[in-house]
Amino acid sequence: MSLPAVIDGHNDTLLRVRRHGGSLVERSEAGHLDVPRAREAGLAAGFFAVFVPSDRIDWAAIGEPPYEFPLAPPVDTDHAALEAAAMADLLVAAEGPLHLVRTAEEVERCIAGGPFGAILHLEGAEPIEPDLSNLDGWYERGLRSIGLVWSRQNAFASGAPGRYPGSADAGRGLTRAGRALVDACERLGIVVDVSHLNTRGVRGVLRRARGPVVATHSNAHAVCPSSRNLTDAELRAIAATGGVVGICFSVAMLRPDGRFDTRAPIADVVRHVDHIAEQAGIDHVALGSDFDGAVIPDEIGDVTGLPRVLEALRAAGYGDDDLRKVAHGNWLRVLREVWRG
Repeated sequence: MSLPAVIDGHNDTLLRVRRHGGSLVERSEAGHLDVPRAREAGLAAGFFAVFVPSDRIDWAAIGEPPYEFPLAPPVDTDHAALEAAAMADLLVAAEGPLHLVRTAEEVERCIAGGPFGAILHLEGAEPIEPDLSNLDGWYERGLRSIGLVWSRQNAFASGAPGRYPGSADAGRGLTRAGRALVDACERLGIVVDVSHLNTRGVRGVLRRARGPVVATHSNAHAVCPSSRNLTDAELRAIAATGGVVGICFSVAMLRPDGRFDTRAPIADVVRHVDHIAEQAGIDHVALGSDFDGAVIPDEIGDVTGLPRVLEALRAAGYGDDDLRKVAHGNWLRVLREVWRG
């Protein structure tokens, strides 16, 4: 029996191409994702993150759990704006084999066998002016999803510190600018993503939002107690908005022991799906791989491993209807509700 098409909630392929070169639309062995491999895997559309990294992050210093490392330093906003524009332009340049989608109807066409769809997403709102004066301009260029922060502080909110085991309950909540940004996203029809937010920030978004809130790439804290993962209360609150949680393939967020070990089995992905479905309902679970932005299990390897994830869910007892919901149906429902037009 055939597998359903996939909408994936998060990748960092634009950053990989921006830093190391290469092509989005030509098959390559570099990184986790390009359009030919994505089409081969049944990936119909994905959220393409525009992310400008902070300097001076020594990831090698994290070591084995338990660990704790502070928030990354803030990024210069002028630099972030220039880099973000350059990465967004990579999607425009790839038009043809790839289509920058702006409406749910366009995503539906991608699922039905049309062009490969790219959803423009900001991972960290630093390119947005604190007075939101350029937000409409970003919307016009195709922006349809915003994560307020990465694991650092900006004018809108604060990120989650890196802890295992531990929680994200540290730091301030949404600023006045952050609250205004959530309201503006509601007005324009832009998805609001709470991945990387600290506890107060997540609560602030959930209190303020009047429509679906998502976590594009987060997992269940009860399964893996990383500070980047969501508590059961947060999972249920996101579901109450009509939102979804995209399961992230980062091994340190999948494995119950929190280790950066690529021998994590696909069964760990299934375990997070099971838990979120139990807490929030099957209508609120999706996929958010973090391809090209995380260390992922060897059993998945790259985007061509997506069918193995779906097969593992089928083997675990998920029927065709539930599998379609996890693969693309839940994301599509949210996009239909949030996006205008």
